[in-house]
Amino acid sequence: MSFRVSIAWNSRPSELGPSRQALQLWLYCFLWHGILWKKSVSTGFFNCHRKEELMASVLEQRRSRWLLVGVGFLANLCMGSIYAFSVFRKPLEALWGLSATLSGLPFMVFLAVFAGAMALAGGLLETWGPRRVSILGALFVGAGWLLAGFSPNIAALTAFYGVIAGAGVGLAYGAPIAVASRWFPDRRGLAVGLTVMGFGASPLVTAPIMNALISTVGPLRTFTILGAVFLGLLVLLALPLRFPPSDSAPKSQGGKAEAGKGLGPREMLRMPAFYALWTTFTIGCLSGLMAIGIAAPFGREVVNLSQTLSAVAVSIFAVFNAFGRPLFGWLTDRLTPRYSAILSFGLILLSSLALGLFGKDNTALYFLGFGILWMNLGGWLAIAPTATATLFGTENYGRNYGIVFTAYGAGAILGNILSGLLRDLTGSYLGVFLPVAGLATFGVLVAFVGLRPVQQAKGM
Repeated sequence: MSFRVSIAWNSRPSELGPSRQALQLWLYCFLWHGILWKKSVSTGFFNCHRKEELMASVLEQRRSRWLLVGVGFLANLCMGSIYAFSVFRKPLEALWGLSATLSGLPFMVFLAVFAGAMALAGGLLETWGPRRVSILGALFVGAGWLLAGFSPNIAALTAFYGVIAGAGVGLAYGAPIAVASRWFPDRRGLAVGLTVMGFGASPLVTAPIMNALISTVGPLRTFTILGAVFLGLLVLLALPLRFPPSDSAPKSQGGKAEAGKGLGPREMLRMPAFYALWTTFTIGCLSGLMAIGIAAPFGREVVNLSQTLSAVAVSIFAVFNAFGRPLFGWLTDRLTPRYSAILSFGLILLSSLALGLFGKDNTALYFLGFGILWMNLGGWLAIAPTATATLFGTENYGRNYGIVFTAYGAGAILGNILSGLLRDLTGSYLGVFLPVAGLATFGVLVAFVGLRPVQQAKGM
């Protein structure tokens, strides 16, 4: 048989009979398809093996994305020390003979520069990436705190701490938020809320440390020590930050595309939804930052609490502020930005009315009402970034949210001015809350009408 096969294989078709020609053709086809089958099996095996490796890598990256949320939380814990600045006010007043208005100047300038720098940092975030922008911000933060320790007067302290450190926080603040937003399109609100939770929780950690240092080495030396610590920590925490590869982050819930996917700042500024978001964010920050600024004096003047109990109250309110961020982030995932904003303004409205009408000598209402206001400030710092990504997409998120975040600076300035003017005009902090209730009512209307998906807004 082998002899016949070799003859058939080596012979030319013209030299064979019809049956042998058919045998040669059959053998040729059999052997050729066998080679192709073997090649396809081996190639398919390696392709499958490669796909399994890629899938395992993607799954590992998706699990490790929670570590990036933890890194962002710790970075915000450092940057959120601005909320503990009130610890410095009395020592600075005693050191330089300042009024209460002047001692609060670095705080107000810090918040305004913080918001303005966020708008500039958005473009850098898209071109440099989160790691480099965070390191740049860390250098500014460290330099501002370090130089503040050598301030000869309140003007220099405002320049070093308020402008330089404020700009550093503005540069670095958006990076971990953008990272969380891109790694978690399926749980964006929760991830962003947990990331910025560290900013709200910061006074719980930093205020006692500041108090201890001030009592030991004085306020200026405290700025220098904390500046060195924050510089080192923020640089280290910047190193792991990165955006996900295109195939690593899971799709959004239900696989739906974002309403405004790919919108840049110019397109966003033409959308009614942007102005609705900016207005509602401003009102939310105004009410919350105002509550932060007057919580302690309201407790002492209106509720007649002791100074110690007022200080304890501020620490409790910081817990509300911290947990408002993941709570409203989770609610925004479930309810959409539109309805989570309406819920927030409903709570602000009720608490403002209660405090304005029944807050006198009411300790329980003081803790409840201010806790709600602080919680809603934290909530808006989760609602706004989540809404920016949901309404306008993540492709230009850094630049877009930088523009949206200017509402925070507007709310900080308006809230401080409004509370001071109304306190002077009415003689009591009770007069502050009825105008805030009116603004919250306006916020409900704006959110209901304006915070619609961008595609719907286009058709209006």
